[in-house]
Amino acid sequence: DRSGPSDATWAGSRGEGQGLPVPPMSLHLVFTGNPGTGKTTVARILAQIFAALGLLKKGHLVETDRSGLVAGYIGHTALKTREVVQQALGGVLFIDEAYALAAGKHEGDFGAEAIETLLKMMEDHRDDLVVIVAGYSERMKAFLDSNPGLRSRFSRYINFPDYSPTELETILSRMAHQAGYQLTPAATQAAVALFAQYHAQRDVSFGNARLVRNFLERAIARHADRIAPIAGTLTKEQLTIIQVQDLPSSGELIY
Repeated sequence: DRSGPSDATWAGSRGEGQGLPVPPMSLHLVFTGNPGTGKTTVARILAQIFAALGLLKKGHLVETDRSGLVAGYIGHTALKTREVVQQALGGVLFIDEAYALAAGKHEGDFGAEAIETLLKMMEDHRDDLVVIVAGYSERMKAFLDSNPGLRSRFSRYINFPDYSPTELETILSRMAHQAGYQLTPAATQAAVALFAQYHAQRDVSFGNARLVRNFLERAIARHADRIAPIAGTLTKEQLTIIQVQDLPSSGELIY
């Protein structure tokens, strides 16, 4: 379910334009799902939508993770987290693999300090900041349970399911077109069969669109190796058509 702003959010923004009081509404979101399912892209689109609705002043996206929020010395994590949040004011702060903030239980880990600082700034800037936390479904549940304030701040959840083999083929076709290449029907059929194999055996590390990107990059490299020895001027078809022999094997792919 990749849904956008609710009708209540839209109605609230219209009411504000008429001088009517607008009840406080949390726009913070939790995105769950495997890598390569479009979470960052959707976050960027939502930032623009919220700005168009007048819910955010700028509508930009600031993307970060644990390394961007947590420092290695006492007192530095709060400062580092505040700086990142300040950059995101007026837009969306997207925290990828947010569960890593709660992963450290040993002494000297400052992930909890980053969470506390983030929660305070979310409250202080609730009218001009949207925070989206993202990660694997099960790990995000543990993250939200790690601090009592997290569950109350994040009331909206969107799950990003894995793409089907057919959807992966559509992504491949678009990526290839953007790169100036085209697969033959036989190569397309072979690619779908390989995607189906990976899809059937997938686990939490299944790469989705990242798998497709890796697949295409390997195919382009193998295509270049194939046509390099050809003498004379190459035709457009020779330069742009990816054939079955150009495709990587399953053992060559990394999620």
